[in-house]
Amino acid sequence: MKAYWEAKRALVEKYLDLWVPSEETPPSRLHQAVRYSLFAGGKRIRPVLALVAAEVVGGEDVQALPVACGIEMIHTYSLIHDDLPAMDDDDFRRGKPTCHRIFGEALAILAGDALLTMAFQVMGDLSLYPPGVEPIRVLKAVKEVALAAGPLGMVGGQVVDLEMEGKAHQREAEEALEWIHTHKTARMIEVSLKAGALVAGGEGEVDVLEAYGRCIGLAFQVVDDILGCQGDREKLGKPVGRDVERGKLTYPALYGIDASLKRARDLVEEAFDLLRPLGERAWFLRELGRYVVERDR
Repeated sequence: MKAYWEAKRALVEKYLDLWVPSEETPPSRLHQAVRYSLFAGGKRIRPVLALVAAEVVGGEDVQALPVACGIEMIHTYSLIHDDLPAMDDDDFRRGKPTCHRIFGEALAILAGDALLTMAFQVMGDLSLYPPGVEPIRVLKAVKEVALAAGPLGMVGGQVVDLEMEGKAHQREAEEALEWIHTHKTARMIEVSLKAGALVAGGEGEVDVLEAYGRCIGLAFQVVDDILGCQGDREKLGKPVGRDVERGKLTYPALYGIDASLKRARDLVEEAFDLLRPLGERAWFLRELGRYVVERDR
């Protein structure tokens, strides 16, 4: 799995570097901030999933490269904004000072804006796709990414996350927690698979991949919440216990560590069941599920 993952990750890195302006491109300070955050050492789970989905449905990974890179740009913009003092007020991300700590709040906001805008520029540029990728497939994929990233998806999830701070003991907390992470985290993982499948012509497998993505996305967030309580600061690259300090609505806050871990494992088992129609084509997706519940960073 590791070699396969690294090969896909390297492909994403190569094309992000190619499609994002260099640090010398005016305004250089903006592009320095963009590249500082974009190349800060992320796992690239979302773009790798887009490439994998293209292969699972019988296409080639390169068919999904523009949507994969666009999704990673959107993910990075969301992290820049999430770290701002007005939101989670975090000073470290991936073991490095956050964007606003290095470049200031104003430029960090603009770097996020730039990444979000560039994402749609890259995803919508038909010249970046290999021959044979039909424009209508691209249009469908980009529309799905926009829906997943906007107020009905990731942005909406962030809003409710902020609204629910300090309210873990309210009656609606359980329902709100599931809603937050279905939208804030799982939607972008779902759409990575969906968009990759769509551009590669695999509309018939979209429902299976999307349902798998929802389960894996939620499991990923549950484990993230657990690591946020008891993980290793050096491995995580950020302080542990910040969610507790801020009164964030998390799975451990509502259910405790053991029940949260069981929830993550149950979600992964559900994801495995969903993959049965895909047979051996989905081997990497099964391996990813195991990684999600066993990871320590």
